[in-house]
Amino acid sequence: MSGVIKLLPDHIANQIAAGEVIQRPSSVVKELMENAIDAGATKVDVVIKDAGRTLIHILDNGKGMSMFDAEMCFERHATSKLHHADDLFNLQTKGFRGEALASIAAITHVSLKTCLENEQVGTLIEVEGNQIKKNEPTVCPQGSAFEIKNLFYNVPARRNFLKSEGVEFKHIVQEFERLALPHFDVEFSLTHNGQTIHHLLPSNLRKRIVALYGKSYNDKLVPVSEKTEIVAIEGFVGKPDCARKTRGEQFLFVNNRFFKDPYLNNSVQRAFEKLIQPNTHASYYLFLEIDPARIDVNVHPTKTEIKFEEERSIYSILLTSVKTGLGKHHITPSLDFERETSFELPYAQREAQIRQPEIKVDTTYNPFKTTSRPAGSISQPDFSKAITQASLAEQKDKVHSWENFYAVEEETENEVVELDIHIDSFENANFIFSGNYMLTNTAEGILSIQYRRAYQRVIYDGVMESFMKQPVLSQALLFPYEFEMKKEEEALWSENEKLLKQLGLDWEFSDSTMQLKGVPALLQEENINNLMDLLKEQISNEQIDKGELAHNFVLSLSFAACQQKNLIKSIESARELLTNLFACEQKNYSPSGRNILKLITPEQLGD
Repeated sequence: MSGVIKLLPDHIANQIAAGEVIQRPSSVVKELMENAIDAGATKVDVVIKDAGRTLIHILDNGKGMSMFDAEMCFERHATSKLHHADDLFNLQTKGFRGEALASIAAITHVSLKTCLENEQVGTLIEVEGNQIKKNEPTVCPQGSAFEIKNLFYNVPARRNFLKSEGVEFKHIVQEFERLALPHFDVEFSLTHNGQTIHHLLPSNLRKRIVALYGKSYNDKLVPVSEKTEIVAIEGFVGKPDCARKTRGEQFLFVNNRFFKDPYLNNSVQRAFEKLIQPNTHASYYLFLEIDPARIDVNVHPTKTEIKFEEERSIYSILLTSVKTGLGKHHITPSLDFERETSFELPYAQREAQIRQPEIKVDTTYNPFKTTSRPAGSISQPDFSKAITQASLAEQKDKVHSWENFYAVEEETENEVVELDIHIDSFENANFIFSGNYMLTNTAEGILSIQYRRAYQRVIYDGVMESFMKQPVLSQALLFPYEFEMKKEEEALWSENEKLLKQLGLDWEFSDSTMQLKGVPALLQEENINNLMDLLKEQISNEQIDKGELAHNFVLSLSFAACQQKNLIKSIESARELLTNLFACEQKNYSPSGRNILKLITPEQLGD
């Protein structure tokens, strides 16, 4: 009787292993750059075409390999970095498993030129699907040069699951930065489709950060330094006023190896409590030095997850060191009796309107006077008086935060989900305003309208109706707005240029800066930054399907447009808004699914 369990052929086993190690073009870049650093290279050049689909070419001036080693390096679990099992607990190199080159060779066409120091002749090897097609002497400089072509050529399903060129290139830049930051004494260059993205000369950490992210970062960095028996911490954190709504440059390294750890990331975020606004993220570049015997890096094939022996202690030390660094540079509040502190307010109160305290006394109050109301009678509100100019001016000055706009409302059993209100006209309607709500009387009862959501619904429906047929009316800015933009972000904006132009945006790029020259005419200037934050988040979100991107862009525009302070300028504008809302097909809910209308019936008032 023959067995049903059989050994997989080598080429299938290699493709399965490659699926764990090589997930996308950036994985190839990461593995080959790590090998170059392990080989002692002082210069590493990365050349990319079509975000790695067509070509990944990585050259280094490291030690190089002999002809025998050049052939052996493509075998599975062949490595020069481990000799005994105990070496796993004293790792000083980036790689150690011997799986990277075998995995790459299984799904690509690889060409390797390598030469040892002081040798006149090197080696040329060509591999396709783990099969060596050529192995011959050649003339080449010291070091190694890998050419990776036709990624996933024999695994078309994996190739089809790759994202757009802009997204894949963004991942390549991220891996490049994660290796260029800790090895600031090495020269790096990155070229994409013939354009030089980065050329980094050997320097110190601060200069490397500035070279990667722009000159403005030089004044944003706060040094952090702490040494204990458990861990030594060095690096920089960004100043609180530079925190962003989207996750920016957040890097944690242990022994110069980048890793991801939500638990330790939380310790840094806690250090910034009450210093940054809610839902914003600080930047940090922190390097941990720990005894290799106290960590385990052999947890995940990509080696980005690490287990720490004393994680809780490291959490506390990291939190304290960041707070101390901020305190030394007068970022956190300090005890200074010579300084006037009466005007220092928390972030939560800085945007609130300052009002003079008032004491109200009811001079007609009589505690011995009793009033009675006939049973069953219902007091009807009087809406005959129009809103006064004083209350309207107060409404103009009120600042409404996004958190309040999207605050979760308690749903009651008696709440009407679908309102069927028959109103011919709002020409003579009068309103009472309270916060984000306005109230008016109808034949069915009192109608409560969340007018910001109503405005968002009207804008969203109007733009979506004509968005793909004709562009949103654009208004040129007298003075262009400037935004820092990294190369990978530029690629994503260029990739979505057609949709963004339809949205009414006009811009140009220059020296890692985006100059915004035109914005949608319906957007007030005070909300340009809000729109840009939302669009950046949408563009960089890989989970959003291309078919939904237009919907998300319009949703972002309508949300930013409804944030203006003086949304309701007069009774006429309130009537016009309500008329336009009831002309919408879906008047009960905002585009984000929140309730707009609520009807309070006379029976409910009687309760």
